[in-house]
Amino acid sequence: IEAEIPLIVSVAEHVPLHDMFRVQAVLRTQSASRLVGPNCPGIIAPPANCRIGIMPHLQYRAGCVGIVSKSGTLSYEAVGATTRVGLGQSLCIGVGGDMLPGTSLKEGLEALLRDDGTKGIVVLGEIGGEAEMEAAAFLQRWDTEVVAKGGRKKPVVGMVTGRTAPRGRVMGHAGAVAGGSATAEDKIKALEAAGVTVAVHPGEIGTLMRGVLEKEGLVPKVQLT
Repeated sequence: IEAEIPLIVSVAEHVPLHDMFRVQAVLRTQSASRLVGPNCPGIIAPPANCRIGIMPHLQYRAGCVGIVSKSGTLSYEAVGATTRVGLGQSLCIGVGGDMLPGTSLKEGLEALLRDDGTKGIVVLGEIGGEAEMEAAAFLQRWDTEVVAKGGRKKPVVGMVTGRTAPRGRVMGHAGAVAGGSATAEDKIKALEAAGVTVAVHPGEIGTLMRGVLEKEGLVPKVQLT
């Protein structure tokens, strides 16, 4: 951050919260550097053949779908699903599931909304924290402003994992704790209220995304086998 490196990616797990409080305090004092992570797979732009992170790049294909996710594994599922239906990916951002991410789910969503190469967006959340609620509220405000200016909203497909997680139990990520202020169902309802098409299973993400893009005339209609 002191060297003003524009994009910093941290894939490391188990970064102490005490340390992240210090990092967050420094991040807020400047605008030259952006941190993605920690505890994330990183960021990849298939059209540019550019990867900064640890994601399995062979299943990625240059395309038009942007993906922002708290879960690395779930993002790989979404990549596979969108690749199988012939859409590919424009930009994939793994923000990580920790309580104090360098880039929030909302900020990742905003980056994809502003990206000209992204026609549709996949937002992937999970139990723990309020990131999905904040992203849903932001998307509602964004779409209202876009429509007011005569623009077209970008279709968004989402998914939230952890519907059946035991309350109060830590599930994988440090930030994934069932029974917080917002449950998985609360987050799903908030996303749906913001106009997001919510998938129940990651295998649905590709077909749902293809369907909404075809409906909006953003990609040609094809017969999937």
